[in-house]
Amino acid sequence: MANINDPIEKVLVSEEEITSKINEMAAAIDEDYRDKEPLMLSVLTGSFMFAADLMRNLDIECEISFVKMSSYQGTTTTGEVREVIGLNNSIEGRDVIVIEDIVDTGLTMQRMLEL
Repeated sequence: MANINDPIEKVLVSEEEITSKINEMAAAIDEDYRDKEPLMLSVLTGSFMFAADLMRNLDIECEISFVKMSSYQGTTTTGEVREVIGLNNSIEGRDVIVIEDIVDTGLTMQRMLEL
């Protein structure tokens, strides 16, 4: 089993490739939401660094908020999604861009759509 402190054997995606993709995504969001003010909804904790990088590269007016969901106990899904930190305000009628780091079972994303 790999340990987080083990040396990295192989880099799969370079920092330059990640930066390029973030810039590409920001440009697409700028184009798609040019005359709107979307809410960027980042699912903590895994996506916050990516969300920050993406936000820094956007030219449009937008807002960011965070939620924290939990559906795992250790490395196994419980099949039930708990809202650990929720939204403070209603997002009804808003353009919302969900920023999530891992989508595996889809349970968290399904719960997000119910918000």
